[in-house]
Amino acid sequence: MSIRLTRWGHACIRLDRGGDRLVIDPGVFSDLPSALDGVQAVLVTHEHPDHVATEPVVEAVQGGLQVWAPQSVVDVLLGAGAPADRVHPVRAGETFSAGGFDVAALGEWHALVHQDVPRVHNVGYLVEGVLHPGDAYIDPEGAQVDVLCTPLGAPWLKLGEVVDYVRSVGPARIVVVHDAMLSAIGQGMANGLLGRLGGAGEPISLDPGEGIDL
Repeated sequence: MSIRLTRWGHACIRLDRGGDRLVIDPGVFSDLPSALDGVQAVLVTHEHPDHVATEPVVEAVQGGLQVWAPQSVVDVLLGAGAPADRVHPVRAGETFSAGGFDVAALGEWHALVHQDVPRVHNVGYLVEGVLHPGDAYIDPEGAQVDVLCTPLGAPWLKLGEVVDYVRSVGPARIVVVHDAMLSAIGQGMANGLLGRLGGAGEPISLDPGEGIDL
């Protein structure tokens, strides 16, 4: 059975396969009611609000949702009232099942913004061929990547480095994420460069609610 990958804005993607449902990085710039509707599990890469909207996620956890995230995120969710038995800390190198999907946790640190900005823990997730790196250039450690969720615009990001990252991962396809800070013109220019230089074909840009079958 194929997996449906749907994007719900900025860095938030959802995977559906029959009754299996999983969301990665439901942040404040995303359509959270649609993204979280009927979902069993959530993965969070790191603590920044554009990747995890604390109050809506805690409310969903209180309703039965399970969350996997770095310890710093777990601490925030527990402090906001999430039940401890539904929030699970993860570290690089761990594998587990979430929402019916096999997941590998990779990497440990957010990319450097500036030497004066403390770095936070960032865990990327490889979910059955889909790699979501969060805010870092996560190494898939030799694993085959069908779809790389590719950040397009951020304070820590240089587009030339993104091109090199796509080349190093060698995915079959790239789905653009993390672009809320870019204008339509900026998105078009960045996508054009990635398409010409990245080696993974034309970037797939999905509006909220749009998706592809894997």
